[in-house]
Amino acid sequence: MSITRAGCAALDSADPLRGFRAEFVLPENVVYMLGNSLGALPRRTIEAVSHTVTAEWGRDLGQSWNTAGWWDLPEVIGDRIGNLIGAGPGTVLTGESTSISIFKVMSAAVRLRPGRRTVVVESEGFPTDRYAVQGLVAGFDLNVRDFGPDDSLADVLDDDVAVVLLSHVDYRTGALRDLAADTASVHASGALAIWDLCHSAGALPVEVGAADFAVGCTYKYLNGGPGAPAYLYCAPAHLAEAEPVLRGWHGHAAPFAFEADYRPADGVRRFAAGTPPILSMSALAASLDLWEKVDIRSVRAKSVALTELFIALTEPLGLDLATPRDPAGRGSQISFRHEHGYPIMRALLDHGVHGDFRAPDIMRFGFTPLYLRYVDVYDAADTLAEIIGKGIWRDERYQRRVTVT
Repeated sequence: MSITRAGCAALDSADPLRGFRAEFVLPENVVYMLGNSLGALPRRTIEAVSHTVTAEWGRDLGQSWNTAGWWDLPEVIGDRIGNLIGAGPGTVLTGESTSISIFKVMSAAVRLRPGRRTVVVESEGFPTDRYAVQGLVAGFDLNVRDFGPDDSLADVLDDDVAVVLLSHVDYRTGALRDLAADTASVHASGALAIWDLCHSAGALPVEVGAADFAVGCTYKYLNGGPGAPAYLYCAPAHLAEAEPVLRGWHGHAAPFAFEADYRPADGVRRFAAGTPPILSMSALAASLDLWEKVDIRSVRAKSVALTELFIALTEPLGLDLATPRDPAGRGSQISFRHEHGYPIMRALLDHGVHGDFRAPDIMRFGFTPLYLRYVDVYDAADTLAEIIGKGIWRDERYQRRVTVT
């Protein structure tokens, strides 16, 4: 049976999540399939940030550290994110970037496994993960062992491995790993598991409680805004002993005692370092107000339906699907490999379809069920067919690279 736009519109009418689209600022005549890189702006964020600027900062000034609860935001927002990723209270902290957070949890993890000298990291994992690990091991005199996409964990685990860093969802292909099963394999070797949740939190149910540590960003599916703070998770079993190398006064046991020497705070607060970005935290908190109304299981069900629809609609184009065909094995994105992927994606943008390109040859489309409709997916596939079929991507202007791809 052929798929029609009218049929997609009927699916939208029956969609239990259809009411959430109105919560976001979305330009007309744009199909936004880039929410796996930068989520759309929630309407409520505008008022929330304005209040923080004018009333809290503008009127109450420095008193807002107490009266508006600024000091406690890293833990308060951390607990709210914890509800989305299956973490218990007091185990998640927000405030710094993904890169800094990875360095923090990795440095704490390797110190929990003294005598082991190897850190395992994915050879094709997101670069910031690898860069943070490379900097850490140089300072700790450790070894890095690559874990390739075709390797099994058994191939890289032995009694010298201290920590394994894995992506829950691969940023290029969208492949989804089994967090609980892979963590169990890591633990069987005596090592600790750190998970990157950047491409899974807000897209599918996450049960991070199986992990030792985890890190994630909030500007993708969680719609926290550009530069929104990352979060980190530390399992309760490690909270009393884990100490990151990167320390700051916000993580001190008594910060306003201004002691000369560091004493770690109790619980996850010990992972705090610098002053949290209050305006960004305000934007994130507003988005979480929206997320607390969402059933993540419904989000996952619609994600699977949208990605299945896109695969079916684009199948006549003969594209090389880089994403696992089984929906149980992928996150909320679809990627294709194409030697001319960059100019195709540039042409799509000019025609109102926002996706992105990841070197060397990945065309990437994100599916954000709170605001992406079935008709949007139909229109995106139709536009992609036109761009490829008519050779529109061959125009010289689409060959020129811009800074952010």
